[in-house]
Amino acid sequence: MHEHEYQLNHAQAEQQVVSKVLRNTYGLLAMTLAFSGLVAYLAMQMKVAYPNIFVVLIGFYGLFFLTAKLRDSGWGLLCTFALTGFMGYTLGPVLNMYLGLANGGELIASAMGMTALVFFGLSAYVLTTRKDMSFLSGFITAGFFVLLGAVLVNLFFQINGLQLAISAGFVLFSSACILFQTSAIIHGGERNYIMATIGLYVSLYNLFISLLQLLGIFGSDD
Repeated sequence: MHEHEYQLNHAQAEQQVVSKVLRNTYGLLAMTLAFSGLVAYLAMQMKVAYPNIFVVLIGFYGLFFLTAKLRDSGWGLLCTFALTGFMGYTLGPVLNMYLGLANGGELIASAMGMTALVFFGLSAYVLTTRKDMSFLSGFITAGFFVLLGAVLVNLFFQINGLQLAISAGFVLFSSACILFQTSAIIHGGERNYIMATIGLYVSLYNLFISLLQLLGIFGSDD
């Protein structure tokens, strides 16, 4: 009897923790997306140039690892906004480039709509079915290195059709990450809402950029 009560109380306590992490994660995610969007808008108005690729990599990974190191303190929140603001800054020149196209506004709106649909659809699937997506970890690890290699090859050799494959690969990769990250929260694999927010934000960013590239390729008149 006492063991049953202990298990019941433990399950209730665990559910309360999960609910708190989910609430904090989605709340912080909404704020970082809004902040990132504001920075992107300001970058667009200022017509800033896209930073050098090495500046982007150093800035992203530097802020990412700093956020991970400080994730259990208030400084972690500050680093989270610094990281997402930096990503918004890099997004501004990309959006300006697409707005220079005849149908650029439609492409951006379509990519945003598709990104929202994919995110809410995948999140709702995991939250309602409560399926454990930890089996995707191997795919995500392998996918990261494959995509990294493809990006480096494309950076130096500009192979025809490779950018299309990279964009499609990032759509699948980002979708798998959203499933995995959401599952990790509800199954106890992630208890830090700052890291959960960063993971979901990066997946959304990559998903949006990749969908925008795919729509730009298929919507091109060339």
